[in-house]
Amino acid sequence: MSAAAPAPVPIVREQLLARLREPRTWDAVVIGGGATGLGIALDAATRGLRVALIDAQDFAAGTSSRSTKLVHGGVRYLAQGNLKLVREALEERAILLKIAPHIVHPLEFIVPCYRLLEREYMRIGLGMYDLAAGRFSIGPTRALPREETLQRLPGVKAEGLRGGVSYWDGQFDDALMCIALMQTAYAHGATPINYVRCVALRPEGAAATVVAQDVETGERFELRARCVFNAAGVWVDAIRKLADPAARPVTTVSQGSHIVVDREFLPGTAGLMIPRTRDGRVLFAIPWHHKVLIGTTDQPRADAPFDPQPSKEEIDFIIETAAGYLQRPITHADVRAAFAGLRPLFSPQAAGSTAKISREHAVLTEFGCVISVVGGKWTTYRRMAVDALDAAARAGLLPAGRSKTADLMLTQDDVLIAAANSGSAAEAGLQRFAAHCRRFTQARTNADVLARRARLEFLDGDMSCRSAARLQSATSTVG
Repeated sequence: MSAAAPAPVPIVREQLLARLREPRTWDAVVIGGGATGLGIALDAATRGLRVALIDAQDFAAGTSSRSTKLVHGGVRYLAQGNLKLVREALEERAILLKIAPHIVHPLEFIVPCYRLLEREYMRIGLGMYDLAAGRFSIGPTRALPREETLQRLPGVKAEGLRGGVSYWDGQFDDALMCIALMQTAYAHGATPINYVRCVALRPEGAAATVVAQDVETGERFELRARCVFNAAGVWVDAIRKLADPAARPVTTVSQGSHIVVDREFLPGTAGLMIPRTRDGRVLFAIPWHHKVLIGTTDQPRADAPFDPQPSKEEIDFIIETAAGYLQRPITHADVRAAFAGLRPLFSPQAAGSTAKISREHAVLTEFGCVISVVGGKWTTYRRMAVDALDAAARAGLLPAGRSKTADLMLTQDDVLIAAANSGSAAEAGLQRFAAHCRRFTQARTNADVLARRARLEFLDGDMSCRSAARLQSATSTVG
């Protein structure tokens, strides 16, 4: 029987900053407060290592709060023949369902079929996906007749529908998962802190110095570390260039965008999977916090801004693709929120379509004592952390050890979960909710509260703006 999930404890920023000021040598300094970095910090802390984690923004402010909210093996990766990635991700899916049941849960998906023999073809393909899961399967794959498809997927286009295929995968709240990882890492002795930027990285043989700067005050810290983990996501090459200005890029950036509409477009409990869009991707429409989230796109991008925005072309693409499957077409006026996320793809020699670049991760030991973690996907963050720490051990930077995170229950913050699940809890007790976020989750700004704790910015832009105005009189120390 699994142990109960621990409750959050207060986190005082000044105490974390005081730790950074101490003249110590850290076992590890992690750069990047997304899923990968927080996974590394948690794994290192549970091995008894002294670890600090810094991020220039809020936790999960980049890619890790802007996903399709799925914990999955990746149906399209199986179609591409990448069985290794799929199996690894499906095993990790089972682990996340075990260690974070308050955040991760199974979700039924239905593929509506309109073409001759499409249902039979999809039943075979998705059956192989379920077969790849083996003992980690979370639900059967089965063909559905037309009437049951309409019943289980209300809102789907009825005209020309021949039936459907049902299969199961995992869903979660990505930002809340990151907060839980941060809270759990802190509870195990790590020093995770947001709004502290890496401004210099000096590898010095068997150790390195990370020069970090408090974004709020400008105070600088020199963090001496036996090992530095570069988990900066799409900005991993920027950190690598701090260590060596001649470092050649190893990442390609892809932008994925989503829209959010009211539940009336898809009022059931199952998600809809569109198996092939015109750019060769799959598109999902899933129930999420009393709304419907639809995405994602896959567009190459040359830059990597902190706050990427979906283009009009991407939003048009999602609306047009969904129109072929929904009974009621979506208009631009129906879009309650839209957001974009940047994916860091490992591709040192890549060119052309990012949809064809592998989502597998790479762990690079370089510059003497820097471990750069590149690529990967949300579902495999824990495996990426294990691989990174194992690489550090092989290089003699850290002691070898056994990961404990496959059985470690993550912190359960009932206040955050209730606010996100209700879709409006933050409206009712906004000031109290914001105070909780500042005390227990290191929220520093209104955006931290509304975007990554209450999730309002991702669910309803107008409601988020109203809530931001109400918070203005009780703004945080950053403002």
